[in-house]
Order: sequence, then C-alpha cells, then structure tokens
Amino acid sequence: MKRVIVTGGSGFIGSALVRHLVKNKLAEVLNFDKLTYAGNSSSLREVETDPLYHFIFGDICDASVVERAFREFKPDAVMHLAAESHVDRSIDGPGTFVQTNVVGTATLLSGALAYWRKLPQQKQAAFRFQHISTDEVYGTLGAEGFFTEQTPYSPHSPYSASKAASDHLVRAWHDTYGLPTLITNCSNNYGPYHFPEKLIPLTILNALDHKPLPVYGKGANVRDWLYVEDHVSALCLVNEKGIPGETYNVGGHNERTNLEVVKAICATLDELVPWEKPYASLITFVQDRPGHDLRYAIDPTKLETQLGWKPVENFETGLRKTVRWYLDNAWWWKPIREDKYAGRRLGEWKK
Repeated sequence: MKRVIVTGGSGFIGSALVRHLVKNKLAEVLNFDKLTYAGNSSSLREVETDPLYHFIFGDICDASVVERAFREFKPDAVMHLAAESHVDRSIDGPGTFVQTNVVGTATLLSGALAYWRKLPQQKQAAFRFQHISTDEVYGTLGAEGFFTEQTPYSPHSPYSASKAASDHLVRAWHDTYGLPTLITNCSNNYGPYHFPEKLIPLTILNALDHKPLPVYGKGANVRDWLYVEDHVSALCLVNEKGIPGETYNVGGHNERTNLEVVKAICATLDELVPWEKPYASLITFVQDRPGHDLRYAIDPTKLETQLGWKPVENFETGLRKTVRWYLDNAWWWKPIREDKYAGRRLGEWKK
C-alpha cells in the first residue's frame, strides 16, 4: 500500500485529505503537524485509531524532525499542506507566514530531496512531492477572465506572497535537482471542519449566535468556491496521474460575491433553523480588508481534460451540506469558539 506523508494533516483541507485516504484505504498516512491554533486533532476522530493512520508532532521548519519523518516512515509521496493560511492574520503578523510557508517549504524540500536521492531507481521514479497552493498567488482579476496555469504571479497580501514564494521553490527543486514535484493551485475551499475565522463558518456560527454578520466593503469581492471533498479528490488524482513538474489548477465553477455567499447562508438557515427575524437582518458592512483582491476565478480545464477530474458538488448542494454539518456538530466548533477564536476581526491594519 502507498505510504504518504501529509503535512498539516490536522488542518481543514489536510484533515479532509487524511480522512479520505484512510477511510477509503488508499494509503497508509503519516500526519506531520505542529498543531497550531488551526490544527485540531478532533478533526481526525473518525480515523485516529485506524492502523493506517500515524501522527508525528513537529514543525516543518525543523530539519531534524523532517529527516526523522522521512527516515522512519519511508514515504512514497508527500502531500504538503502545512501552511499559515488566513489573509487577515498575515496582515497582523507577516513574519510567521514567511517562516512557515517559505522557510518551512524549503526545509521540507531539502529533506525530501535527501531522502529521494537514496531511493532505488524504481522508487525514485514513482516518488512524488505534491505542493498544495492557492489561486491567490495570481493576484486579482477584473470582471472577466480566469486564472490558468500560465497566469503570471502577482500576489497582493503577505499570505499570497508567501505562497507564491513556496510555489517557486517547489519548481526550483524540480528544475534544479530533478525532484518529482507537482503543484496544485485551488480556489476557496469550504465544508466541514473549517476553522471559524473563515467567511462561511464564521457567518454560520455568528448567525446561530444572532451576532452581526460582517461583510467587507460592499461585499462585491468575488470568489470561486470549491467543496473540500471535491478538492481532495482532485489532489489524489493529481498525485496518482499528474506529470512531475506540472501545475494543475483546481476550481469549482462556483463564482459568488461575498454578499451572495452570506445571503445564501442566511436563506439556508431561515429554512433549517427559523428565527424570529430573517438572518439576513444581521448583515453588517464593515471596513474593507487592506489589499483586498476583487475577483478570483479558476479555469480547471487542464485538470478536467488531461486527468478527467469533475467536481461532484455545486455551490448550492455543497453549502447546504456545510450548514447542516455545523448544525449537527457543535461538539467540534464550540470548544474553538470558547477557547481559540470567538469571532473577533483580524487584519485591520491602518496607514
């Protein structure tokens, strides 16, 4: 059976990937995570006792722990998701993003290269280092057009700049050293186990508490939404069939303005848990985020035509599943709201 190191496997997308690999018996998995505020061991409750699941506590910036993980687990692939990922937090503290996303990726690449060079030729050919990145590295779009794999990089936040740097490092390790790498750049994910600082879970949980639903600016910023399970299926397909050195964009064909997203959540809650007022009455417009990109939209044609990927969920079906999950799983999010993040706004940097 394939052996896969998943970095950041206790985070939102990482835990979805780990659950998918283990529950479907696709791989034996080592979750490499340092359990920051966004890493949550309870997200893996479904698989934590499975013999195919293993965990190592460590920082990807720590070369000694990275070396030990490779030496002891002997992976056939690395799926690298460990990252600081919230734009607002990157505005407040960019140094952490540079350290984890840039230095950490370089450290992991160096460890992978040293391990890969010692493998027999057949295992070298089969090995994959897969880097999971974001569409935010491309910058912003106008009213029309889509990001493709050829779109020039133009990051505008400390977060997206750090992810752009890590993408470039992965390409450099492939082109310079021959390490078999893959890069995926995805649109905004949503779904179960999403840390409540992000737009969709924050809106759901604030609404349930009858708190204001903050919308930046006029709510006109557009994002292409991708259900996390669809993203995971794409990651596994790329890992299995992707060509080393290539990049694949993963998008859901689900463009919505932020205001449309919030109103859709409110309408779903109006139906599932009626309140004395429409939940949309809680919408509150707040000062926009500094450097807020206007529009992201992914063209996933390469992934669809070359590898045969298709998303299962559209935005309406995925959002309903997501809202229902938060209604049914207070055991997961209530401790976070009480101990880690209660909904306070971050990233209000002013000149």
